[in-house]
Amino acid sequence: MITCVYPAGTLLSGCESNIRLVHDRGRNYPRDDGDDISGAAMRYPDWGERSPRWAGIRSETLDLRGTPVHLLRKPAAPGAPPGAPVHLLIHPMAGSGTAWLDTVGPLSAYGTVIAPDLPGTLFGHTGSPRRNAARAEVNARFLRAFTSELGLERVVLHGWSMGGLVALLFTDLAPRRVERLVLAAPTLPGPMTAAERAWWQTLGRLALLAGPPIVRGLLSVLGPKALAVKLDALANPEAWVARGRDSTGGDILRLSPEMTALLTDQLKEARSRPRRLSGAVTAFASASSTMFVNRRPVETAIGRISPPTLLAWGDRDPVISRVVIDHLMTQRPDWDLHVFEGAGHVIPAAIPDAYAEAVAAWLTKHRTVGSRG
Repeated sequence: MITCVYPAGTLLSGCESNIRLVHDRGRNYPRDDGDDISGAAMRYPDWGERSPRWAGIRSETLDLRGTPVHLLRKPAAPGAPPGAPVHLLIHPMAGSGTAWLDTVGPLSAYGTVIAPDLPGTLFGHTGSPRRNAARAEVNARFLRAFTSELGLERVVLHGWSMGGLVALLFTDLAPRRVERLVLAAPTLPGPMTAAERAWWQTLGRLALLAGPPIVRGLLSVLGPKALAVKLDALANPEAWVARGRDSTGGDILRLSPEMTALLTDQLKEARSRPRRLSGAVTAFASASSTMFVNRRPVETAIGRISPPTLLAWGDRDPVISRVVIDHLMTQRPDWDLHVFEGAGHVIPAAIPDAYAEAVAAWLTKHRTVGSRG
């Protein structure tokens, strides 16, 4: 056993001897697919170098059983509740921890915040130990190893979009480590008709088997075009919303200028490495299978997990419909639901202060209920 020393001087004990946590100064690490992890300039000893709004957020690299893992970390702010659990933030699959940058500061008022990059992502800097690393169940096992090595015994776990699926599966794997669970616009199964089930068990299953290999083979052609579309949306958000082409429910208009600039830089860099989109293809296929084909493991996990859970959802979300939310609340009436009026699918990044305040109010409610019990 050794003690891991963080750049900020904070200590976490109980780390295994194969762990080395170092200050990240923009090093590149090899991936198993022969492509370097891109974006050395997208990591900072202090993200205040990029924007004052991100001051105090640090890029750190953890050597996890031979795989480099990049994470963002911000210590608890002065005045945070003493002994508060770490807030562990799980980004949408194929994204990176930087998706949470605008949310980290507000949440640090309630405890230390850690946002790792999951393996196999488009924008992340975590190594990919295997080619299927972007699958939801694999990412859940990664989080089990990650929290074990960091000695995180109790966390408030946040999962956003496809990251909500990963967070749910991790909670089912390691329930004692999750004190509270927050699912923000989670990609989870909704109700299906008998006809829909039959289609997904036949043609849908075939499409998920045959489609991803074909798409991966065409990434050198399709990848740059897909990224160019994303860049155009960021450059002209009003036009995209007006034409009904926006997939965020209008949240693209609410992103901070700093977040828009960062996403633009990340997309431009990814455009030179289109094969890194392979992880996005894997993540999408994994989530689609979970929602439509192989639903039972996730439905079982939904019914089995025990930590108090907050479901956060925007009523203009075009990705996760109200029907899905109502279905989840029918399955788990003990969960709490917070609806953000006028918000879409990008709640944590679009309205970070409102998101953090809603989470804080919910945590206070459950602490009060717990003390009465």
